[in-house]
Amino acid sequence: MPRTWLTDRFGLDVPLVGAPMAGVADGRLAAAVSAAGALGMFGVPAAAPAPWITEQAAVAAAGGRPYGIGLMAWALAGNPAQLDAVLEARPALVSVSFGDFAPYVEPLRRAGITVAVQAGTTREAKEAERAGADVVVARGGEGGGHGRDEVATLPLLQSVLEEVRVPVLAAGGIATARGLAAVLAAGAQGGWAGTAFLGCAETTLPAAARARVLAADETGTAYGRVFDVAQRLAWPPEFGGRGLRNAFFERWHGREDELAGDETAQAELETARASGDFDTAYVYAGQAVGMVRGAVTDAVTGAVTGAGERLPTAADVVQGFAAADALLRRFSDDR
Repeated sequence: MPRTWLTDRFGLDVPLVGAPMAGVADGRLAAAVSAAGALGMFGVPAAAPAPWITEQAAVAAAGGRPYGIGLMAWALAGNPAQLDAVLEARPALVSVSFGDFAPYVEPLRRAGITVAVQAGTTREAKEAERAGADVVVARGGEGGGHGRDEVATLPLLQSVLEEVRVPVLAAGGIATARGLAAVLAAGAQGGWAGTAFLGCAETTLPAAARARVLAADETGTAYGRVFDVAQRLAWPPEFGGRGLRNAFFERWHGREDELAGDETAQAELETARASGDFDTAYVYAGQAVGMVRGAVTDAVTGAVTGAGERLPTAADVVQGFAAADALLRRFSDDR
């Protein structure tokens, strides 16, 4: 693989970060991605207590490889113990994004932690650079989970690369070696991928949710605030979520004001999450979700995951991304 700022900074074999998918990526997945030669991360849910962070950090660090933690800036003011726990854990990388991230950059850097900020616009990327971020993640609207939906990955990446001097990673729609090769060729120092790992054995996804992921195609996601409003989460409105379309989303999309006062719908969603009813409960995923099934098939040598068949591992996915090297070499040879 080509050497980049990302590989050199963290001693990686593949210039790839496993996105910190809160509720899906815990310390186990982070450790597995890192052990495979990329940089694994786990995401901290808004209400997670400090001891949970400490516990998951210990799992992620157990293999002795660098790992990262993702924080939600909007949640830290109401839960400052999260930052304290992260500072105590001292991961190699911390992503602090989605809200007023500026107050948290320097405390993390003073602790010797590399700081990333996920930016959904060029203006946000420049703000991150001014705040002292070590690396900016240009996150396009194709990405799964929460973030802006204002600019797609490719135009955003081009603009951010022109406007900031710090290293830039690319996120949103990167699910295969081709995607990683494309952003590296454009000038990114690495890729940032989450959806590609949703089929892995090391995620915390229930089997029913994983089945939904494997059945989805590239048109199977939708972006909005339905699930946040139903849960009464305080996500800033500019950071909606991209997930798999389902009946609950379709029923309430465009009726969020009504949903905010509907206690029956709130209870319905809570019950569905507990029972594994994903016609109602959410599964966050990006527009690259249609490629996850193919990646699973490749990883298990032609056998699509099902009852009694082996789930792919994070190592399988990272190995698939490593083929970006051959693509880049072929491009160079063709020239």
